[in-house]
Amino acid sequence: RKSMNCSKILRRHTHALDFFQAWYNFVKPHKSLRLEVNQGRKKWMQRTPAMAEGLVDHVWTIKELMTFRVPIQ
Repeated sequence: RKSMNCSKILRRHTHALDFFQAWYNFVKPHKSLRLEVNQGRKKWMQRTPAMAEGLVDHVWTIKELMTFRVPIQ
């Protein structure tokens, strides 16, 4: 089987961890970070850690995460 749990190649394991951290911070909304709003039927605004820090203004999709290009400085 091929899985990241028993990765023997350090570089692949590092890439998998980088992807997981990006997904966790930009794509996955956290219940503890949600904000209460009163807009009709919507009572809560879902937020990710990146939104809570002010890095982004919306929850990203997986496609958006995978196609994002880091600007060269």
